[in-house]
Amino acid sequence: MVAAILVPQALAVKVHVRVEGKTRTIFGPTAPLIDVTSPRANPLPENALDALTTASLLGEFYFHVTDTHVDQVGKYPAQGQTGWAVKVNGKSASSNTRLEAGDTVLWYWAQFGIVGGPKSLVLSRGSASCYRVVAQDDKGRVTPALGAVLRVDGRTVRTQGATQAAVGCVGRHRGLVRATLGGAVRSNALP
Repeated sequence: MVAAILVPQALAVKVHVRVEGKTRTIFGPTAPLIDVTSPRANPLPENALDALTTASLLGEFYFHVTDTHVDQVGKYPAQGQTGWAVKVNGKSASSNTRLEAGDTVLWYWAQFGIVGGPKSLVLSRGSASCYRVVAQDDKGRVTPALGAVLRVDGRTVRTQGATQAAVGCVGRHRGLVRATLGGAVRSNALP
């Protein structure tokens, strides 16, 4: 009996998971490290859909899958050129992309165009209370997130810079810092 309880835990893989909805973060603004397990009877290695399943249980949100295509998360179903996409380690992926320990999984609402989905913002901490923002395309390539805005404690701070990344200094703050930019997926949140 003890072995049956320990087996599912042993098959778990620890990955960072975040779900960005159409208008707000649905799960994991800081992309927490969670134990992802497979619900399949004879589990294969865990995949991006398993990460969404685990996050939905932890965050108590609804999602729907048609075959292996996620067609709804939370309130918003896929329609026309809008829908749900996933990136693993910053690169466009599919729901059955296999995960390894330490991977970062981002499920997000997107409007797709001729060149693919929107860029996703990645926020990192610089010195003191300054933050760097880059925009990541579907292939994982990064460019400066020109015009990105940092949001914290009800304030907004415009970023500056164009060579490596957009940078903004928010000063003293209590809440989490996020970056936004029109047409891009919101960034992760950092203290």
